[in-house]
Amino acid sequence: MIKVSVMYPNSKDVQFDADYYKTKHLPMVIDALGSALKGLELDLGLASRAPEESAPYIAIAHLKFDSVTAFQESFGPHAETFAADIENYTNVQGVLQISELVTF
Repeated sequence: MIKVSVMYPNSKDVQFDADYYKTKHLPMVIDALGSALKGLELDLGLASRAPEESAPYIAIAHLKFDSVTAFQESFGPHAETFAADIENYTNVQGVLQISELVTF
């Protein structure tokens, strides 16, 4: 199993509409990816290691798939639609990472 993480860096000028992301964007993604998507989690940044520091990421979405191929085949046809919606919830570009999930 793999995890695709989309991480939105935090800064003093970042704007991120978490409500829109949770109620509009992610449901659109879930519907479009269908059964290829095996799970989704959303982290909304609260803090960093020091009390006065902001979280390094304002939000991180974690999407689970059986394989990189399953991700690419399900995500690819909708990538432009997903990208076009970004302006509706943030002014920052997300960073995407694909990881192998290792459980203990």
